[in-house]
Amino acid sequence: MLFKFKSQVTSDLIMLEADARRLLYIMLGHDPDKGIILVKDLSAAIAKLESAVAQDEAARLQRSQAAQKASVPTDSTQDASVEVLDAVRLAQRASPMLKLLKHCVADPSDVVWGV
Repeated sequence: MLFKFKSQVTSDLIMLEADARRLLYIMLGHDPDKGIILVKDLSAAIAKLESAVAQDEAARLQRSQAAQKASVPTDSTQDASVEVLDAVRLAQRASPMLKLLKHCVADPSDVVWGV
């Protein structure tokens, strides 16, 4: 399922259900199928989302540092060109939503989805 976030001042933002629900839960405390974020509530939603992104980045940095300390030197016979990819960060998932919300604050407009 896809979530489509709409406002009168931006183009639609389409997200996969899992990502949209995660962001909605961060911003609202629950993840409804339909809803609206009023202009007066946009600043609080932005603050909550930015705080969650900052916490996630700090936790990732801490895990990365711990992994570097615990890493064992690799055998020289292993292929050094193999790169391990990290999971997609919350900051990457939240960036389009933050842009939409900030634009809706600058040019006052509610954000709706599921309607």
